Amino acid sequence: MDEYDDRMLRTASALARSTHPGPTVAVTAITVILGAGVGLSPGQLLVLGLAFLLGQASVGLSNDWIDADRDRAVARTDKPVAAGQLDDAVARNAAIIAAIAAVALTLLLGPAATVAHAAFIGSAWAYNVGLKSTWLSALPYVVSFGLLPLIVTLARSEPALASPWALIAGSLLGVSAHFANVLPDLDDDRATGVRGLPHRLGRRTSGFVIAGSLAAASTSIVVGPGPGPAFLYVGLALSVALAALCAVLLARAEPTRLIFRLIIAGALVNVLLLALSGERLLA
Repeated sequence: MDEYDDRMLRTASALARSTHPGPTVAVTAITVILGAGVGLSPGQLLVLGLAFLLGQASVGLSNDWIDADRDRAVARTDKPVAAGQLDDAVARNAAIIAAIAAVALTLLLGPAATVAHAAFIGSAWAYNVGLKSTWLSALPYVVSFGLLPLIVTLARSEPALASPWALIAGSLLGVSAHFANVLPDLDDDRATGVRGLPHRLGRRTSGFVIAGSLAAASTSIVVGPGPGPAFLYVGLALSVALAALCAVLLARAEPTRLIFRLIIAGALVNVLLLALSGERLLA
């Protein structure tokens, strides 16, 4: 392998890591599972998955590009752009191209789904561009995650609106995702002037917000559509129990690794409940 090929491989690796692959793959997988639940065909699921993969990649890349100077200030060696492994301009161009490609690909699922997906991506970019440093830092998560069930139901061959309870549950999961995502980086963010809502509320209060929003989301998913299968109520009980345990632990101490694990478990329960809702998602 010559030097050029080696450089290209390093750039490709850095680009992949700058997409924030964990959240990107997770959100894409959740979307595809919801799509399968509302009856999308294999072809539609493939398009939906690729569109979301590109859209989420654009969000991760834009985050690393826009935050490069802040990340350098706190020596974030896990960020390829800040670590000098990826040029700022390359990350910027890749983010823009991925966003455009994501919206263009969604056109295959219809104009309504395309508009909703464009709003989803635009909201996420708004967070990266500046809302993350304001009291409104949770708003892009509320909007984007709230739109997710709607994008899925609009992507059907016969587009339909998502049930209000699904939109509410999505928004609540967005709140929990925002607070949980920010908590580990509170100190670094403060050092670089980022003061979103979690920073202003503090670790402990943010932990209570996460626990409460997860419990409320599961309640919306299970109770909102009316009577459903018994296993949904088992999931609701488990989610509420996890949230209550988090609240008890938070009342005694600042967030710990155990509490974060409980939060992740609660989020997974909610995602599973939403995925198992199937056509109950439809209005």
